[in-house]
Amino acid sequence: MAGGIGSRFWPKSRQSMPKQFLDILGTGKSFIRHTYERFAKMVPAENFLVVTNLKYKDLVLEHLPEIGEKQVLCEPVGRNTAPCIAYAAYTLMKQNPDAEMIVTPADHLILNEDDFRAIIAECLEFAADRGVLMTVGIKPTRPDTGYGYIQVSDSQPISKVKCFTEKPDLELAQVFLQSGEFYWNSGIFVWTVRAIVEAFEKYLPEHHSLFSGVMRAIGTEAERNVLEIAYSECRAISIDYGIMEKADNVYVRCGEFGWSDVGTWGSVYQHSRKDRYANAIPEKGCYLYDTRSSIVSLPKNKIAVISGLKEYIIVDTDDVLMICPRAEEQNIKKFIDEVKFNNGDKHI
Repeated sequence: MAGGIGSRFWPKSRQSMPKQFLDILGTGKSFIRHTYERFAKMVPAENFLVVTNLKYKDLVLEHLPEIGEKQVLCEPVGRNTAPCIAYAAYTLMKQNPDAEMIVTPADHLILNEDDFRAIIAECLEFAADRGVLMTVGIKPTRPDTGYGYIQVSDSQPISKVKCFTEKPDLELAQVFLQSGEFYWNSGIFVWTVRAIVEAFEKYLPEHHSLFSGVMRAIGTEAERNVLEIAYSECRAISIDYGIMEKADNVYVRCGEFGWSDVGTWGSVYQHSRKDRYANAIPEKGCYLYDTRSSIVSLPKNKIAVISGLKEYIIVDTDDVLMICPRAEEQNIKKFIDEVKFNNGDKHI
């Protein structure tokens, strides 16, 4: 899944070049490239599908030259994760009804990739034998209010899901952490194509009807037109709300493998190397004085002199400079709205 615009990483992430195509962590590779290489050790190149927005098709092919043009499924408009997953699932259903399917966002960080692949292999085996829907849960390390939570029914590595809970407030997140029964919802799923298509038919019948039509049109002259009609008519809904929270055959494999969705500048700060004053800064070009616990992102060959800041986000690009307290990064979407209102889309 590679269609998001990564607005929480503005002004670095833009509509023209969103987060999944950026090297925000300074590793030398984009998020989508890391994701491809992570799975390439267990999935042949010809078995990858990337669902993205039509305007990002060329970017996907640029970052993943190993895949073919037909492996990039282009949504005419974003409709959240359920339609995105339906598009891929019904495409696979036409190609190979017996296929197994791994669903992953294109922009996550995973540090212990061997452990992660071992867990995915367990999920594939479990789901193939039982026809269940599986998700991957992450053992929480703190009472984070930015993640959804999964409650498990027992302490086994693979457990039936009791319930899903959307992002809780801090008090409830602390209760979840102390109970030991709750795991972060990674948004990574494993199932057979037949199992997820059956789930769409049962829990999202309108999506099933629309994407069955898309499936019949794949490879014909009507494909693009049918797809556009389906997206114009289908409800925008997440796979969690639409199916996972309703289904009675959902299991979770819980694990620890150094996962983060790297969803905010704050999470980038957590995963970045820091100087002796806890600043996450570029290797070159940044001169800090009396500045602590801040994160700085600069264009190449740009010099920044910063003095007297504590716990700030400083992001400079060719046309936008943002300086914001780390504690107020939830206001970034408000900043975007105001900039867009006054200046249009050119800086968004």
